[in-house]
Order: sequence, then C-alpha cells, then structure tokens
Amino acid sequence: MSGLVAVSPGRKRKEMAMRGVLALATGLALVPLALILYYLLKKGLGAFSGSFFTTDPNGNFLGDPGGIKSAIFGTLEMVALASAIAIPVGSGVALYLTEYGRESRFGKAVRYFVDVMTGVPSIVFGLFVYITLILTGVGGGFAGWKGSIALALLMLPIVTRSAEVVLLLVPDSLREAALALGAPRWRVVGRIVLPTALPGLVTGTLLAIARAAGETAPLLFTATIVQGTSFNLGDRMNSLPAQIFADVGQAQDRLVQRAWGAALALVLLILLLTLVARFVSRRSRLA
Repeated sequence: MSGLVAVSPGRKRKEMAMRGVLALATGLALVPLALILYYLLKKGLGAFSGSFFTTDPNGNFLGDPGGIKSAIFGTLEMVALASAIAIPVGSGVALYLTEYGRESRFGKAVRYFVDVMTGVPSIVFGLFVYITLILTGVGGGFAGWKGSIALALLMLPIVTRSAEVVLLLVPDSLREAALALGAPRWRVVGRIVLPTALPGLVTGTLLAIARAAGETAPLLFTATIVQGTSFNLGDRMNSLPAQIFADVGQAQDRLVQRAWGAALALVLLILLLTLVARFVSRRSRLA
C-alpha cells in the first residue's frame, strides 16, 4: 500500500472537468427527447378517450371525427408480418456472416450490400413494391401484405447489422470450447452463441420494429389509407403513421388533435412492445 502514488490535484481537476463535459453532453442529448415527450403529452392526451381507441375514423367534416382503432390494428398487423419476415432472415444472414462467411468474399459482398440497404430512403422501398407488385397487378391492388413487404425490406438491414455486431461480441473462446468438446457447429450456434447474444438481438430487433412502425412513405404506396378496420392483409389497411399524415395537415382542430393523439399512441405502443420484449428476454435468460 505504501508504494501507491497519490493522484495529483491536476489529474483530479481534469477528471472532474471531463465528467462535467460528459454530463453536459448527455443532458443536451436528452433535451430533444424531453421536448418531444412534453409536446406529445401536452397535445396528445386531450384526444384520449374511450371512443378514441374503439372507433374508426368516419370522415365527418363536422362533429366527432372518430378514433384510431383501424390505424392501431393495421399497424400491429403489418408490423407483425414484416417482423415475421425480416427477423428470421436478418438473423440468419447475421449468423452466416459471423459463423461461416466472416472472411469470405461472398460474406464481404453481402455485408457491403446490407450497408447500402441501410442508407436507402424508406420511400424507395415503397416505390419498389409499388412498381413490382401493384402496377403489375400481382395479388390485386393495394394491400396490407404489400405494405408488410416494404417494411420488411426496411427492417432487414437493421436487423442484420445489429445482430452481426452483437454476435461478434460473443467471445470466440466459448465457441472454441464447445467445438473442442465435440459439439457440431449448429449446436454451438443454437446452444451457446444465440443464448449469449439474446439481449443484444432483442435490442436490435426492437430498433427495427420501432423504425418500421413509424414509417409513412412505404405504406402510402402499398397499403394506402382507409377508414375502416380490416383483419385481412389482402385488403387496404390503415396505419398510425398514415393516419397522422392524413390528419396533421387538416384545417379542423379536431383532426389535428387526433393526429397528436395518434402520435402519442404510437409512442406508447412501441414502449409497450419494448417492455414486453425485455420481460420475455429476461425470463428466457433466467430459465
């Protein structure tokens, strides 16, 4: 203990100064988030009522404009189908890139194109589905499942890149120990790699779901905007982002307030999904 050198006052001052800078930077980063939540709560809570969540938009110019039930169900249905497409495919691509093709030329090419897709504007995915599936008449005209395909294309690079980063964080020593015991590669992936990386995989998946749930442009070209609730993904479907887009530019204050209420409902929906996913992830780790 006598050999330890005390920290000089100058270093202590520098450390305190850097801590202050980091705290200030964190506070500045939280300011926009706090302002967004404040305005959402201030302008959106006034729209909440029992009928707001249980009725569809009715298109009335005067009187009650209706609620957002069709938008909520449409968002849940399309995002669920998009997640069922993008999450398994994206996770599978990430597993290939980390476990089998990490240094191969094909793996590098796949990684490059995934990075390119990450930067593609969301409207491009909507236009792609519009040209290939709607203008050609495949499966009829506008439909909810076509909106899900556009959202899945949007989610795919996010899931892939986030999953790859998380899987690379799993220590190679765990893989090597399991392989040394004679376990096949697929069992190592299923019993060692995936459980270890599960919390990070859930986080990346939630980021992709949140991104897809808030997108408007792809749905305007694929699922369009309707008023009634539909549980058939082959029909046109409403969504929360599309409802917000349709209402926020209206002259009636009631419709603008409904747009704020829909925005707050979308944020709360994503928060609820995040809490549920975190709870399931934690239960699976404890098991």
